[in-house]
Amino acid sequence: MTDEPHGLDRGLTNYGDRDFARFLRRSFARSMGISRELLDKPVVGVAMTPSGFNNCHRYMPELVEAVSRGVFAEGCLPRPFPTISLGEVFLNPTSMMYRNLMSMDTEEMILAQPMDAVVLIGGCDKTVPAQLMGAASAGVPAIQLVTGPMSTGRHKGQRLGACTDCRGFWAKYRAGSVESDEIETVEGRLSVTAGTCAVMGTASTMACITEALGMALPGTAAIPAVHADRLAAAEETGKAAARLIRSRITPGQVITEKSVENAIRVLMAIGGSTNAIVHLTAIAGRLGMKITLSRFNELSDETPVLVDLKPVGNGYMEDFHAAGGVGALLRELRPLLHLDTIDVEGRSLRERLDEPAAWVDRAVIRPLADPISRVGGLVALAGSLAPDGAIFKRAAATPALFESEGRAVVFTGLEDLSTRIDDPDLNVGPGDILVLQNAGPCAAGMPEAGYLPIPKKLAEAGVKDMVRVSDARMSGTAFGSIVLHVAPEAAVGGPLAAVRNGDRIRLSIANKRIDLLVEEAELKRRLADFEPPLAPARGYKALYRRTVLQAPEGCDFDFLRAKIG
Repeated sequence: MTDEPHGLDRGLTNYGDRDFARFLRRSFARSMGISRELLDKPVVGVAMTPSGFNNCHRYMPELVEAVSRGVFAEGCLPRPFPTISLGEVFLNPTSMMYRNLMSMDTEEMILAQPMDAVVLIGGCDKTVPAQLMGAASAGVPAIQLVTGPMSTGRHKGQRLGACTDCRGFWAKYRAGSVESDEIETVEGRLSVTAGTCAVMGTASTMACITEALGMALPGTAAIPAVHADRLAAAEETGKAAARLIRSRITPGQVITEKSVENAIRVLMAIGGSTNAIVHLTAIAGRLGMKITLSRFNELSDETPVLVDLKPVGNGYMEDFHAAGGVGALLRELRPLLHLDTIDVEGRSLRERLDEPAAWVDRAVIRPLADPISRVGGLVALAGSLAPDGAIFKRAAATPALFESEGRAVVFTGLEDLSTRIDDPDLNVGPGDILVLQNAGPCAAGMPEAGYLPIPKKLAEAGVKDMVRVSDARMSGTAFGSIVLHVAPEAAVGGPLAAVRNGDRIRLSIANKRIDLLVEEAELKRRLADFEPPLAPARGYKALYRRTVLQAPEGCDFDFLRAKIG
């Protein structure tokens, strides 16, 4: 400990009289039933995110209680405080629009309130990246605790887990092979416990990345939400947060260029969510680091897919936990990792991996020498349609479509897509390429609309996949041959805005390109009269539109990113 103020004496409210401010603060703290002895202890803030609009965080009070036990056990005072909570499916137009707002809320409350360290409790897709972004900017010692994944349900002998199986059943329903009464039954069997999606979607991907970065305790990423070990992990996280007060390890010491590269390798090996690269880029950007698409591809081409979970494979997060979790995966990736990175406990990755290995289920976590795929799950694309880049999840796509050329069928926005995708008169065939415009960060907040549905008449004819292209995102639980995060987006005048029905588009995963086969002069002619969509006039949405960056910069706000070194 240093001689600087700690605990409740940190950041005293400014009345022009420090002694009075301290006297008044302690008086009000006494009104909360806190003893004089505890008033003098170091303080661990507990950023909690419960909400009636966030099913993933349903048992947040138990986690807060368990964290608080751990903090008390180490002789410190826990002080829970709320921030914005982002429930993925309960927000309009999209939770992504509010990630940066939550990050600002988290940063400001960490800095404004008296705490020596902070525990960040979150789970649902955008909450963990928002918390890490805020903590990185705040610079106060911090540790992440995730809520954990759901356990699976059952339907007619089949295991079900949100939300890959919900998409699979919905596709069958659209194709007419599942009746309405069955889809209603399945609705109640997909999400049967507290926690995040049961597959390797965005929430679980971010949990694994957080552990790989070193911002969460080892072994905590994949523990099921309803497992007793989740509460034990919460208690240990509280203890670790109290120890951070002595070590003074900050997020900037843990999240480094090397640990970010480790996290990208884990992302590749788990066949993780495309959203993770946007979030990881934003987190790194808060600390002055840039993830280039060229380096991203190098890491992808060197890192095999080793984890057999949906939507890439067959298993669920509860299987991954039982199989050995992130620790077992890191041991397989050891030859590819930077081992001199440290975690929130100050321990190097080398020290962690030198510990005796536990049993590993090789049906879920494959050996490095026997991968599911010899290249990573995600790849970055460039080309005339995406000069600043795009993302493709090759681990969840149809290999036969990796080298494709087709006719563009264009939807000018989300409303147009909703109105026309199932029109029997839609001029579309299975070899065409579906294109969605104006769904990027500026236009629409970048919703998970990139998973364009197969037109109903094609689905009914048995078509299960098509190449789809957009400036939107897609859920980490989704699958298909889908080009996402096209940058610049259509709403800022990127080439995507110039695509017209009938244009030819060429996708080449081998060459990592997505090209619009239209002469440059014609593209310039089409874009000559481009006008961006009307901006909101007031409030947060106006701020968002003015300052949000493109996907390759993490869709962060320009004024929140650190200067890139």
